Amino acid sequence: KILVSALREQHPNTPIHVHTHDTPGTGVASMIAAAEAGADVVDVATDAMSGLTSQPSMGAVASVLAGSELDTGLDKKLLGPLNTYWENVRNLYLPFESGQLSGSSDVYEHEIPGGQYTNLLYQSRQLGLTDKWPEIKRKYAEANMVLGDIPKVTPSSKVVGDLAQFMVSQNLDGQQVLEQAETLAFPESVVQFLRGEIGIPPGGFPEPLRTKVLSSRGLESIDGRPGASLPDYDFDEAEELLKAKYGAKYIDEKDVLSHALYPSVFAEWKEFEAVYGEVSKLPTDLFLNPMKEGDEVNIELKPGERVIIKLSAIQPPREDGSRTVAFEVNGERWFMPVTDLSVIQDANVRQKASGPNEVGSPMPGVIVGLKVKEGDKIREGDPLATLSAMKMETVIPATASGVVKHVAVNVGDKVEGDDLLVEIE
Repeated sequence: KILVSALREQHPNTPIHVHTHDTPGTGVASMIAAAEAGADVVDVATDAMSGLTSQPSMGAVASVLAGSELDTGLDKKLLGPLNTYWENVRNLYLPFESGQLSGSSDVYEHEIPGGQYTNLLYQSRQLGLTDKWPEIKRKYAEANMVLGDIPKVTPSSKVVGDLAQFMVSQNLDGQQVLEQAETLAFPESVVQFLRGEIGIPPGGFPEPLRTKVLSSRGLESIDGRPGASLPDYDFDEAEELLKAKYGAKYIDEKDVLSHALYPSVFAEWKEFEAVYGEVSKLPTDLFLNPMKEGDEVNIELKPGERVIIKLSAIQPPREDGSRTVAFEVNGERWFMPVTDLSVIQDANVRQKASGPNEVGSPMPGVIVGLKVKEGDKIREGDPLATLSAMKMETVIPATASGVVKHVAVNVGDKVEGDDLLVEIE
């Protein structure tokens, strides 16, 4: 309220838009106070998606202000159906909920932004640091001071979070970070921040930490705005390269822009798409929840074109972790071999190719296509499988003529160099 009042006094004609997260549970009160102090816009979320690290409740703010000078004019009878819709949508994504069940008033101490809080919690679990979550929050506050008490918004908040997790995993405090700065293997985001790759913080860079980190790595600092020294991006050249790599019909302007912004993520997506196809056609609940035997779904591929798919049977797993799944697609029976990761996750089932009649993978990658099945007659040089590796697709040829005795992989399998793909007799 004090902040908005001061801004309004200094800038009487400037629109004030207040955004917050409800992490400590005070969001509704804060937004009402901001409105009373002169804010023109406050951010809220529909009730089903509000609270915790989301925005404050729209229904609560509208109800409290109803009949006052700040009445929002929102019809609560119309809000009800919208809330019900989003409640049902959220249920579809229950497996991806963060597990946070209550507010966290200690945000006033650690200052983790609401948009980062649940992400950091998830990352901590992935790093095996779940039991150290309270310590990570304390280290976040300490890491923030080590870096100079910087404004924590994307991407600077990630820098603080990465350093906090690093300090916990390495059992370091702020003083030790400074003393050992020349030898510590800092997260790349921390080094990039200290170099100046995301800009100059309002209070400047922390010294002597910055000098120690850069000088020990032979890095020069970036002066001024990083974007000012970047070369122009050639979108036309990028589009040509992407079309040559993935095929012209699979690349549009949106893909070119996605690749320019997130090249690694884009490459991973295209690899996924090569294995699983256009999954956007699948209903959300089907994408998130596997079908069970006997389930039947109706999928619209494009206007006027629909398919009816029924999962008929799932065979027991074989020794190599493979299962055969039987579907009916518009009444036609299809058989699809898949690798059941739940069966193989505790065992290394990949044989290495050792003999002249055993075809192995030339490099690590993902199998995106199989050209043969057991019993097929083949000649030396015939294509056996397609491997996506090193951002390119490679066709694996037969090393001898004969009959396919065994196919050791399925589409979507990750393989290492020399892993057995096909056995020929």
